Amino acid sequence: MTSGPNTPTSKPRILTGDTPTGRLHLGHWVGSVERRVALQDKYDCYFLLANMHAFTTRFDKPADIRQDTIEIVKDWLAAGIDPKKSTIVLQTEVPAIAELTWFFAMLLSFNDVMGNPTLIHELETKGLGDSHSFGFPMYTVGQCADILAFRPVYVPVGEDQAPHIEMCRKAARKFDQLYCNVPNRTEDKDYVQAGGVFPIPEALIGRVGRLPGVGDGKQKMSKSLNNAIFLSDTAKDVQKKINKITTGRQTPTEPGDPTNILFQFVDAFITNEARVAELKDRYARGDNLGDGHVKQELAEAINTLLEPMRARRAEYEKPGGDDVIIDIIKDGVKRANVVAEETLYLAKTAMKLDFGKRLLS
Repeated sequence: MTSGPNTPTSKPRILTGDTPTGRLHLGHWVGSVERRVALQDKYDCYFLLANMHAFTTRFDKPADIRQDTIEIVKDWLAAGIDPKKSTIVLQTEVPAIAELTWFFAMLLSFNDVMGNPTLIHELETKGLGDSHSFGFPMYTVGQCADILAFRPVYVPVGEDQAPHIEMCRKAARKFDQLYCNVPNRTEDKDYVQAGGVFPIPEALIGRVGRLPGVGDGKQKMSKSLNNAIFLSDTAKDVQKKINKITTGRQTPTEPGDPTNILFQFVDAFITNEARVAELKDRYARGDNLGDGHVKQELAEAINTLLEPMRARRAEYEKPGGDDVIIDIIKDGVKRANVVAEETLYLAKTAMKLDFGKRLLS
């Protein structure tokens, strides 16, 4: 049996991931991925490919979901995720997740699920109304299982995912209180010490909670809204997309708003703080600083960030690259199932369902 997440001999555990709906973009980077890369040495990291959840809206496109799964792993590796340090988890190959989803569905109420603000927003923005599948809202329960199957203490996510983490925390508390007799006044940090199976995980919000999409910035960056800059975009594509940002400002001598969408990108991607302060000052005063100049400098900064990622990704674009990715996934799945099966057995034991352990080949 492996060590638990809070034992003295183990690093604190982290779980986060992405649904394979296409390649990753800059919103993913500042919201979560850059933090994942930075945390790999200090934490026991599990990064999940939620390919089962992709079927909630694209059940008729299994081939696309498969390829998108491979492409996201390429993005992760390009961004700096090291499969020797971190475990890559394929959701559909970890059966404990599906079983835990069922158990948590019994603990969470209908209102817990349907009142989730992120779910409500997705139903609205995707125009699903009452036409969504039964499985669509179930994915929010599945996210609880995705996370708790690995008993992490932290979950790095973008700001929009915070309601999912709160529902996960509720499920963990309810399970531990009901089946492990943890007193309901126990502080979240003490649940495992008090006998709970599940720690109460904390969300780690990225340094940019919500990156707007290129254009007018009214919507967050999203592939489906065609307003995203992808981690795999060429330098020319990056400049072209940055040029689409609109501020409403007309001339370089017109005082501008240094909090507008353009400068939200400047804050996120130009790393020289003194230079950012100078740009904001000149922009606010209308000191002959046009949007075009700022956009050019911004695109250069973004391309400096992305160029090493493009180079690393190119190694997996060579013939046989997809096979290498699949081998990495298979290796991660073996490690992931050891932890998830342990979690499931602990949960079943607490629920008086411990009729024997199973072995996964």
